[in-house]
Amino acid sequence: MSAKPTTVVLYPSPGMGHLVSMFELAKLLDRHGLSVTVIIVEPHYNTGSTAAFIARSSASNPSVSFRVLPRPDSLPHNPSRHHEAHAFDLLRLSNPELRRFLLESPPSALVLDYFCGNALDVSAELRIPAYYFFTSGAGVLSAFLHFPDLHSRTAASFREMGSSPLHFPGIPPLPADHMPVPMLDRDDPVYESFLYFSKRLKEAEGYIINTFEDLEPRAVAAISDAALPPNYCIGPLIQSRDRESSSSRGGSECLAWLDAQPKRSVVFLCFGSIGLFSSEQLKEMAVGLERSGQRFLWVVRSPPSGDSDKLFEAPREPDLERILPEGFLERTEGRGLVVKSWAPQAAVLEHGSVGGFVTHCGWNSTLEAIASGVPMVAWPMYAEQWMNKVFLVEEMKLAVPMEGYDKDMVTAEEVERKVRWLMESEGGVELRARTERAKERAAASLAEGGKSKVALLEVVERMKRGI
Repeated sequence: MSAKPTTVVLYPSPGMGHLVSMFELAKLLDRHGLSVTVIIVEPHYNTGSTAAFIARSSASNPSVSFRVLPRPDSLPHNPSRHHEAHAFDLLRLSNPELRRFLLESPPSALVLDYFCGNALDVSAELRIPAYYFFTSGAGVLSAFLHFPDLHSRTAASFREMGSSPLHFPGIPPLPADHMPVPMLDRDDPVYESFLYFSKRLKEAEGYIINTFEDLEPRAVAAISDAALPPNYCIGPLIQSRDRESSSSRGGSECLAWLDAQPKRSVVFLCFGSIGLFSSEQLKEMAVGLERSGQRFLWVVRSPPSGDSDKLFEAPREPDLERILPEGFLERTEGRGLVVKSWAPQAAVLEHGSVGGFVTHCGWNSTLEAIASGVPMVAWPMYAEQWMNKVFLVEEMKLAVPMEGYDKDMVTAEEVERKVRWLMESEGGVELRARTERAKERAAASLAEGGKSKVALLEVVERMKRGI
């Protein structure tokens, strides 16, 4: 009789970026002999793809289980305007349901998202080893680990400090106003939550990080401290890129269109599952793209409604004729393709016709671009993306910034300028060459004997031993 496989429970926070990354970890652990369950608190932030993603993932990976925990009866009033505050409340109040689930069949390990830090209380009570899965890079983890110390040494809000540099171990000087938006105001309740959970990072058995050491050597060295839990850089861990799974929701249209384009001729513009632009900004982008003369594939989402109560509802389908300049779609037909709300990003980036990527600098998107060797124009929008922009531009030198991202509007002239630079200039050629070298290092990290492969085997062995 074969031994029963070790059970591991994975606990992502709300948000598609976190769920996608955690599910890729689930598949990886499953392939290495662990029995994996992913637990989800409802409602997830509904980006129009969450339920479909879960259904598709369950069907294609039946050995990975999903368990939905019921939403708490009510969430308390939270004066913060940031959705992260509501995520912290939702996950904190879900602890009783989490405890009941874990008591049914205690796993050998619990893998948490940063936002799920309150679950450390449950894991400690039940004596279940808890690991953090950090869906951002080592640079962000270093900043968060050292954030409590910085907090104790200053009384000013990051917003008040403006562009004054913050100095964290292992990363380039970071403008204070490039910290995540919910952390900018010291008197906002969600700031206290980030401070609290950053302090608790040290309680974990270890950090599983979606990065590879050769991408962030200084940051990895900074968190490889004997006083900290061990870290396991197992990346780049990115979403599966097979064309069959990319054919839903219009994905086949994107790939078929790319098939007809010359090699490395297309600029891909995509800004994550909750990245939204105003109508005015969308029009500026359209004008810039049209003037650039470049081929483009652009994912457009509806402008924000301004209603915070819509956080858990699916977004509206964009009316392209209304939100884009009159005649834009007709004038750019054949040279450009605009798709509504979603595209199979990983498969698009892997396609040989794509020569550049205008991105919000979400970490999943960043790793997908690197793994595909596609150079980037950085246009950060929310979460830790402004931090990632600094790392990509200043440290890794794998992107150039879209100037004006930190202002009210990025102009059409800037969009035209950066797209032309990326696709036509000698600087763009050099950037592409650096990204190709990063692609090779990423592949080497995942190969047999590579650093990421070795780190994965080490953490799997620890989980199997229940430590």
